[in-house]
Amino acid sequence: MKRLYILLFTIVACSLQAQNKFNLVVGTYTNTCQSNGIYVYEFDTTTGNFKLKNSSENVLSPSYLSASADNKFIYAVNENGPQSTVSAFGYNAPSGKLTFLNKSDALGADPCHLINDDKNVIAANYSGGSIVVFKKKTDGSITQVQQILQHEGKGKNEARQEKAHVHMVYFSPDKKYVLSNDLGTDKVFIYNYNPDSKNEILKLKQTVDVKAGSGPRHLVFSKDGKFVYLVQELDATLTTFSYDKSGSLKIIAETSILAKDFKGGTSAAAIKISADGKFLYVTDRADVNAISTYKILKNGSIQLVEQVSTLGKGPRDFAIDPSGNYLLVGHQYTNDIIIFKRNKVTGKLTNTGKKIELCSPVGLIFTKS
Repeated sequence: MKRLYILLFTIVACSLQAQNKFNLVVGTYTNTCQSNGIYVYEFDTTTGNFKLKNSSENVLSPSYLSASADNKFIYAVNENGPQSTVSAFGYNAPSGKLTFLNKSDALGADPCHLINDDKNVIAANYSGGSIVVFKKKTDGSITQVQQILQHEGKGKNEARQEKAHVHMVYFSPDKKYVLSNDLGTDKVFIYNYNPDSKNEILKLKQTVDVKAGSGPRHLVFSKDGKFVYLVQELDATLTTFSYDKSGSLKIIAETSILAKDFKGGTSAAAIKISADGKFLYVTDRADVNAISTYKILKNGSIQLVEQVSTLGKGPRDFAIDPSGNYLLVGHQYTNDIIIFKRNKVTGKLTNTGKKIELCSPVGLIFTKS
């Protein structure tokens, strides 16, 4: 009987330990320093410790990643000017092994964001100013582009808004719509999503204008789906929208993520919400290199909690681990990922002193291990 108890205790202990470990999958730029492309780390959400499990081989600048819902595939954009592609990989989570399946021409320069579901992979071409849709094959690989939607227009910032620059594609919570931010035209595009269509997967429903010259970059939905938070890259505006299930956005508030006394360059980057829906986080690059924490109130409004240095240069992306215990910030220019401990009650961040050193980490996601 004693041996049985010991065996059961061991099984339970191992199970709990396994539940505390997830894979951190990191996309990098490969044209500035030595990088294999995509790296997979085991991350312990109890201790904040990590270890490298695997990496891809010779993958060109996979700057943004998206994992399939079944955890069997990873999709990546490959930023390479007019020769840019989108790639599909088989993904063995326990070993972290990535198996290249295929890639397809992005039909537009510098794709910078992508999403996927069980039918399609959708990517945003930044320099190309377009959205492209690929169908998924049964083996997880992707077809050639099945639909391309070209944005037109420009904004008042002549240096950065000389034409359309699509910066993001994002599913609505019910998957009926795809929202897309266009930095070049100061608009959020809302598309009806028809996943089973052959070549009219996305159909424009409406566009929403934001402040001229602000440069919409990334957005995120509130946990209840009633609000959308948008960060604008060029002027550090943070816009709150109300959202209804018919796919309509209405601006209800605007604030700046810059400190009142700040003078210098700004380049707002990533925006994420904690899994419990209570806190919103936003990074800013250029001369700021900080992350701001906001408390989300019941009416959707936000309240600044703190702004702290990300302890590096170029915080292009960050990720909150599935347990909510840690927030990891990837720095494009100081070649590291800083690991912050996260207080679940206050939302505040504390430097753990731990960091992952690797070339130009610019896309971070967590998956099951």
